[in-house]
Amino acid sequence: MAELDVGIVVASHGRHCVVETPEGEQVICHPRGKKSQAVVGDRVRWQASEDEGTIERVETRRNLFYRQDEIRTKSFAANLDHVLILIAAEPEFSEHQLARALIAAEAERIAPIIALNKSDLVVPFERAWARLAPYRRMHHGVLPLSLKASGEVDHASLLKLLAGKTTLVLGPSGAGKSTLINLLVPGALAQTGEISKALNSGKHTTTSTSWYWVDKYSETALIDSPGFQEFGLNHIEPMRLAGLMPDIAEHASNCKFYNCTHLHEPGCGVIPHVETATQPGPISATRYRIYGELFAELSQRRFP
Repeated sequence: MAELDVGIVVASHGRHCVVETPEGEQVICHPRGKKSQAVVGDRVRWQASEDEGTIERVETRRNLFYRQDEIRTKSFAANLDHVLILIAAEPEFSEHQLARALIAAEAERIAPIIALNKSDLVVPFERAWARLAPYRRMHHGVLPLSLKASGEVDHASLLKLLAGKTTLVLGPSGAGKSTLINLLVPGALAQTGEISKALNSGKHTTTSTSWYWVDKYSETALIDSPGFQEFGLNHIEPMRLAGLMPDIAEHASNCKFYNCTHLHEPGCGVIPHVETATQPGPISATRYRIYGELFAELSQRRFP
């Protein structure tokens, strides 16, 4: 058997994907039989055929960022350093969706970055910035952006943050994801169109996940992926949830009982630290409510 070539998956659509060689050549590849599907960011061994290729092996992953509901699992990308979650002052973002994406990143030990766009919209931005106070207190931090009004400044701050890393960019419709990607990789979306055409996905460009090199040395990469609107966490065990929410995890080790759910037990280390109408606390009431709702949702799926 001929020696296998190495490459990295830079686009995927259905069972087809595009593999980039170390020399920068891109080849359409198909998985061998029904072996595990390669995702963007995977390092693979592949076999060349006449004009395409076959993926023979997916190398061991450092991590895999994915979501899962009752019906399907959606894998976004593998071998990530960061997940950048882009939200905006307008339209109003869903804190539930933000929390879910952060939990999924934490579960795979991927560093999250929250970026809030449209700082030029003063009043909506102040309102959104205040809503993000719990996240600014946590180790996540929040990066303020105004991608259309101060692109050059944002370009510099983003490059400094992302240099030498592989970053998945997520964000709801209207947050400015395309603007961010085109700011860092001019012509990126045109490139996506070409790849999409090659994969015969035509108008379904937005359903594919794409990898872009930010620098000419191929050291800094951005991955654009759709699918932020629905974010199932069916792969997370309910009792693991508290440990994946840093503000709750900080106090969860002080509980009287090892199997505390942090919802009603006596001697719970979490509940006394939740803010109330009369008492401030390090755990916001909204974050604690989201925790309770997610715990109930994940428990119900296991014990309907």
